[in-house]
Amino acid sequence: MDRVRRQLGCSFFLQNTITTEDVTVAVLDTGIGNHPDFTNRILDFADFVNGKLGIYDDSGHGTHVAGCVGGSGYASRGRFCGIAPTCRLCIGKVLDLHGEGSIESMYKGLLWVLQNRIRYQIRVLNISVGIGSSSDKERMAELIGLLDSVWEQGIVVVCAAGNNGPEEDTISPLGSSRKVITVGCHEGGFFGSRQDLCENYSGRGSADMLYRKPDLVAPGTDVISCNVKCQSGFRGSFRNAYLKKSGTSMATPIVSGAAALFLQKYPYSNNEQLKRKMIYSATDLGDSWNKQGWGMLNIEKMCGFSNEN
Repeated sequence: MDRVRRQLGCSFFLQNTITTEDVTVAVLDTGIGNHPDFTNRILDFADFVNGKLGIYDDSGHGTHVAGCVGGSGYASRGRFCGIAPTCRLCIGKVLDLHGEGSIESMYKGLLWVLQNRIRYQIRVLNISVGIGSSSDKERMAELIGLLDSVWEQGIVVVCAAGNNGPEEDTISPLGSSRKVITVGCHEGGFFGSRQDLCENYSGRGSADMLYRKPDLVAPGTDVISCNVKCQSGFRGSFRNAYLKKSGTSMATPIVSGAAALFLQKYPYSNNEQLKRKMIYSATDLGDSWNKQGWGMLNIEKMCGFSNEN
């Protein structure tokens, strides 16, 4: 995450100036582990897969994603903190240990977010998962309708473009919603010509779409974040506290964390205003629209810490 923050202009000065303890981010994923980077900041946890009560993550995906959003970096003395390291978290488990979920579990998760948005002051919802195609087109349409309702209630919804690219029209079903902020992956040349970059399989929009997707991109290759297998070590140290993962699942919470920073600095902004500011301040990478959207997330410019026009 230290590399990602440097790429996007998210300095420690910016993070310390815009603390996010007043912003709650909901994450619908595989759950969350008992990691020191989340101490005293998980407001609620709900399991829509197995019905368990205590926090857990039998996959590790959700823990990594939550760390990208708001890990404090405690186990690394700040080095691998997330984009919004003081935000509050509400975690809904909608995927099983294999990272697979159903329309029903996601539907229940979205309802839970709506029902608790005022109680926990949820401003941002991160969905780094794709439900995939479904033969039940009517139920999928209902799910996307509910997702749009979450946006209409003022919550910033950030969805992954998915990892089914590079062909056209491979955006995930939830990321295809016009209202949400859809995030693709791009490294902006950081890794040179490596062939395994996330941008080479990030979901892409179609020239036939009435609107452009993804909305923007963020780094998603070899992102270091919280490891669910973190263990306490000698004299307050930790073992296996972090690990690398790649995919649009990692790019998406980076954008969610940036949204939390923006809403902390500009608390009276609504989600439409945030979306416009985010995409219009993005850095054009010179790539095609269906690959980069409006460009690379630029946190420094979005939050008014840049002299650029």
